[in-house]
Amino acid sequence: MGLEGKLLVRPGKRFSLRDHNPDDTLGYKNDGQTQAALKKHLERLDKLQYLLYASKKCALLIVLQAVDSGGKDGTIRHVMSGVNPQGCKIISFKQPTPEEATHDFLWRIHKAIPERGEIGIFNRSHYEDVLIVRVHNMVPKPVWSSRYKQINRFEKILVENNVKILKFFLHISPEEQLKRFNQRLDDPTKQWELSPADFQERRYWKRYMAAYEEMLRVCSTEWAPWYIVPANHKWFRNFAVSHIIVKTLEDLNLRFPKPTFDVSKFRRK
Repeated sequence: MGLEGKLLVRPGKRFSLRDHNPDDTLGYKNDGQTQAALKKHLERLDKLQYLLYASKKCALLIVLQAVDSGGKDGTIRHVMSGVNPQGCKIISFKQPTPEEATHDFLWRIHKAIPERGEIGIFNRSHYEDVLIVRVHNMVPKPVWSSRYKQINRFEKILVENNVKILKFFLHISPEEQLKRFNQRLDDPTKQWELSPADFQERRYWKRYMAAYEEMLRVCSTEWAPWYIVPANHKWFRNFAVSHIIVKTLEDLNLRFPKPTFDVSKFRRK
């Protein structure tokens, strides 16, 4: 079984988040061999993105979910460091605007889906509407619980229209989160990233884990699976995510489009 198979949340199977250790590296070590493999992944990703952009056959949507300081920004910064910004869009979903709030919860998501030929990255996503709204009782249970099926149907429509979906849950421990918070407090260049609310949210850790667990179990589908990435070790997080993205793009078997004119007539003699 490859790395991606070990991290996959298998659709329809029994699942418990307790069985996934945020410290796990699946036998990989932070050594020269792993770093060389990561470098190769990033170089390969650059070439595959160019091919995706040229072919215009499909789009790739990458969904990143994690608790605060879970590594969403770091993953984007490191894994996507070599791609061409022209073909990659990053969307960070915050609290809905007044306009967005007057529509269904998926309205703003659909507007942000990448075009064919593009890679789109969601830093948080439509899954906030079954996470934070559940933890803080923002809407009644019948409302948020009905959204699982709506999300699954929505993602199936996207896949049927040539949008490949990869969903990553970056899994860290509460101890690692506190460590990262304290590191930010000690670094004047990163203090701005914190707020008192970040520390207050730690009181709801168990509620969040219960919400994540059900989200992963119910919304990992054959057409849009979830991957749990142990993310206490940033180097392994970057290695695992880049590996899965590269393999997914390679499996698409994309080809450069044929020219629309007779190339031979324009060759210089």
